Amino acid sequence: MAKMIFGKKVVVALTGVSYKQLDYWATTGVVRPSVRAAAGKGSRREYDFKDLVALKVAKRLRDEGISLQKIRKALAYLEKHYPKKETQLAEFRFLTDGTNIFVVDKDPQRILDTLRDGQLVISLALGKIIEGLQGELKKFAAPREEKITVVGQTFTVVLTPDLEDGGYTVQCQEEPAAISEGETEREALANIIDALELCLEHEREWQAAKAEKAQAL
Repeated sequence: MAKMIFGKKVVVALTGVSYKQLDYWATTGVVRPSVRAAAGKGSRREYDFKDLVALKVAKRLRDEGISLQKIRKALAYLEKHYPKKETQLAEFRFLTDGTNIFVVDKDPQRILDTLRDGQLVISLALGKIIEGLQGELKKFAAPREEKITVVGQTFTVVLTPDLEDGGYTVQCQEEPAAISEGETEREALANIIDALELCLEHEREWQAAKAEKAQAL
């Protein structure tokens, strides 16, 4: 997957981590943004895809009652031994009995060793988490067409999610000069209607001026 940068809104949408958790985990070092850390009030954090994987793992382990201290140590272990290698991460699993966290590879014997005392073990396959995130991202980032009607005419507009800032950009296919944005799809569509009305008004004025000039000649 090509290098992509994700802003806070998109990270929350893709991982299910709350804004409060995201801020707290970044501040306490559970999962810090790899691309850009916050540098004071009003600044923004930026994450890469590997950060999304770590956030999904941290959320799942936290939902199972694992302490943030143990989650931080487990993620630090992966970062230290397998830095920036998404393909290797896909071959690993986290195992937890509710108290301990184990990091194991594809060797099934290592998984069996953790089951000998009969304790309940929860398995998180990082490959599935990565695959799931890639699928969610593909759907989330895909441009989507919508039909709108302005002054009796039907136009096709394309909504494209903004992965860094959140929200959407929207552009009209028939009138490329009509482009706008919005925090939500509804807001983006409302704004592109305003932009289209303005473009059409300018075209009418231009046509009228052109006709007037032709008559004068």
